[in-house]
Amino acid sequence: MSYKILSKKELCPNQYEITIDAPYVVRNAKAGQFIIFRAEEDGERVPLTIADVDKEKGILTLVFMAVGYTTKKLAQLEVGDELVDLVGPLGKPTHIENYGTVVCVAGGYGAAPCYLIAKAFKDAGNKVYMIMGARTKELIFWQDKMKDACTELYITTDDGSLGIKGFGTTVLKEIMDREKVDYTIAVGPMPMMRAVAKMTEGTGIKTEASMNPIMVDGTGMCGACRLTVGGETKFACVDGPDFDAHLIDFDEVINRTRIYKEEEKRRSENCNLLKMAK
Repeated sequence: MSYKILSKKELCPNQYEITIDAPYVVRNAKAGQFIIFRAEEDGERVPLTIADVDKEKGILTLVFMAVGYTTKKLAQLEVGDELVDLVGPLGKPTHIENYGTVVCVAGGYGAAPCYLIAKAFKDAGNKVYMIMGARTKELIFWQDKMKDACTELYITTDDGSLGIKGFGTTVLKEIMDREKVDYTIAVGPMPMMRAVAKMTEGTGIKTEASMNPIMVDGTGMCGACRLTVGGETKFACVDGPDFDAHLIDFDEVINRTRIYKEEEKRRSENCNLLKMAK
């Protein structure tokens, strides 16, 4: 089975969108699930959340940041190149039902996986607010797609260069103050997801957070995505990636994301050297 890259474009600095011929993967794919890929024969296995699918054409869309060794290798591939292998869909899909009013809070790269999630909730009859946040306007992408996937789209930037100046939680609070919110899901950086959880805690709003950023192996064997949810040990890749945000020990999770920083830095530097050599 070949996994040929059909298209590739840089959405914003260091962030790419690629489409892949993967009919057997997209056939049963649902919002919130992920895939595992290898960019080279002796490369590591890396998880990426499914950003979009075209089941009729068998096309898988992935969005990623080229920040680590393997994602930088992926960014070097061009249209016509093939991935060594690709496995999926993996993980439990986001639970979709008609809650009433749903708010999706996406920070940075979290906008990509939030697209299918928001679309699924809208298709289920919910009123869906999408909040897309980033540091600056250059990091905002898929605005038109997001407008189609939700009832109303809000954009926030830390520097105020696009949309509302501030954070996604600012808009979430405004929505909560003016109407009843039934469900919230946060996807993106850990501090942002923790902030959303704190804001909705004690309000009766069902709130979930996606723990896909801490996954490594994707099978539950490596233990890197181990986290504590409601006092119990869970694994993001096989038990999630979505969990009750009010029960997640975010301090533990944030500490876990720092474990491989030095190793990833060395691998990234090696990748840069390889690129220069070419």
